[in-house]
Amino acid sequence: MNLTGYLMVYLVVAGRTTRPPLWLMCAYVCAGANSQSFAGTGALITCVKSFPGSGRGVVLGLLKGYVGLSGAILTQLYLAIYGGDDSKSILMLIAWLPASVSVVFLPVVRVKPPPPRRNEDGAFFCFLYISVALASYILVMIIVQKQSGFSHAAYAASATALLILLTLPLLSVVVRQEYYWYYWLEKRELQQEPPPEPRTSTWVTVEKLTAEVVQVAEHPPPSSSSCLGSGLKHMFNPPAHGEDYSIPQALVSVDMLVLFLATICGVGGTLTAIDNIGQIGQSLGYPAQSVNTLVSLVSVWNYAGRVTAGFASEALLARHGVPRPLALTLVLLLSCAGHLLIALAVPRSLYAASIIVGFCFGAQWPLIYAIISEVFGLRYYATLYNLGAAASPVGAYVLNVCVAGRLYDAEAARQRGNGESRTCMGVRCFRESFLIVTAVTVGSALVSLLLVWRTWSFYKGDIYAKFRDAVAVQESSHGACAVQQR
Repeated sequence: MNLTGYLMVYLVVAGRTTRPPLWLMCAYVCAGANSQSFAGTGALITCVKSFPGSGRGVVLGLLKGYVGLSGAILTQLYLAIYGGDDSKSILMLIAWLPASVSVVFLPVVRVKPPPPRRNEDGAFFCFLYISVALASYILVMIIVQKQSGFSHAAYAASATALLILLTLPLLSVVVRQEYYWYYWLEKRELQQEPPPEPRTSTWVTVEKLTAEVVQVAEHPPPSSSSCLGSGLKHMFNPPAHGEDYSIPQALVSVDMLVLFLATICGVGGTLTAIDNIGQIGQSLGYPAQSVNTLVSLVSVWNYAGRVTAGFASEALLARHGVPRPLALTLVLLLSCAGHLLIALAVPRSLYAASIIVGFCFGAQWPLIYAIISEVFGLRYYATLYNLGAAASPVGAYVLNVCVAGRLYDAEAARQRGNGESRTCMGVRCFRESFLIVTAVTVGSALVSLLLVWRTWSFYKGDIYAKFRDAVAVQESSHGACAVQQR
C-alpha cells in the first residue's frame, strides 16, 4: 500500500503519467496514508503484548517518540540521497524507504513470551539514552544546516552518523536481549518434564471429554431467538477494569466515550496549533528563519513529550500509584498555557508556546494508548488502539477547519475588504480561535477527571498482578520439572 500509493503520487506530480481524476488521486493518497496505520499497529501492538506485565507506558513512549522523530529523520535522509534540489524526490523516498524497511524487518516482528527475571528496565533505559542522543543530534544538525550552507557530501556525512545512531540499539541492546532470551529458552527446554505415558494421556482426555458432555447436557446452548437479546445483554454488561473487553463492550463503555471526547478536544487543540504554527508566526511578523525554528522546536519537543510521558507516568504509577488518566489531565491543563500564549500574542512568546504545544501533543499519545490497554485489556487492543487514534482527525477537523480556518479567513477578508484574500496579519488572526481552543481544552481536562474518578480504585491496585502471577506460575512449573528430573 505504501509503495503503490506514494509511487503513483510521485509519478503524477513529476509528470510521468497522465493526470488522473480527483477521485483516483485521493485513492492514491488514501492507500499511502493508511499503510502507516498497518505498520504502526503491527509494531506497537506486538511490543505491548510482549511486555504485558510491566513497562507498558515505557514501551509506548519509546515507540511513539521515534515516530515523533521520523519526519526529521526522513528529511535528513532525503537531503543526503537526493541533495534537496528536487522537492518531488521526497515523495519517491517516502514510497520506497518505509516499504523496504517493513519487508526487511517483517520476520522479526512477533509476540514472544518474556523469560523470568529479565532485566527489562536496563534495556529500556539504553533505548532511552540512545534516542535522546539521536534527538539531540538531529536538533543540532537542523540548526547548523540552517545557519550555514551544506554540500551534498556534508549531507551524506551527517546522514551516515544519523544511521549509526538509528542502528545502535539493534547492536547494543536487541542482539544482547535476543541472546539472553534464546539462552533461557534452551535452558527451559532442557528442564521440561518428559511426556506422560499414552495411557495416562488417554485417560485424562476421556475424563475431560466426559466432563464437557455433562456440562453441555446440564447447560444446553441458547436458541437462536435469544441470541440477539443475550448479545445485547453481554454488550451492556462489561467486565471489571483490566479484564478483556469485547469490541462492542468497549464501544458503549462510558470510559471509552469519556476518553474519546477528551482526546477529540485535547489532541484536536494541540494539533490545531501545530498545523498553523507557520501561519501564526507569519501573521505575528516573525521572520522566515524564525518560523522554521518554530517548526523544528515543535518536532523535537513532540519527541520529548512522548518519551517523558511514557517513562514518567510509569514511574508515578509504580511508585506512588498515580492513575494514568490523572497524568493525562495534567498534560491537558499544561497545553492550555501554550494556547493562551498564542491567543494573547505576547512578544517573543511563540517560542515558548511551540515548546509547550509540541511537548503536550506528544505526551498525550502514550498516555491515551496506555490507558486503553490497561482499562480494556489486550485481547482486542489493535482495534481499540486505532479507535482512540480516530479521535485525532475528528478533533482536528472541528477545531482546525471549522473554528480556526473559518475565523482566519473571516479576519483576512475583513482586513482586505473583500472575500478573496487569504492572507491575514496581526494579533486578531488567531486570537478568537485559540481562546475557543483553550476553553475546549479546559473542558476536556474536566471531562478526563471523570475518567480519573471511575478508574481510581483500579489504578490504586496492582494492575499488572495477573501478568506477573502468570510468569511466576510458569517459572515455578519449570522449577518443579527440574526437581522431578533430578
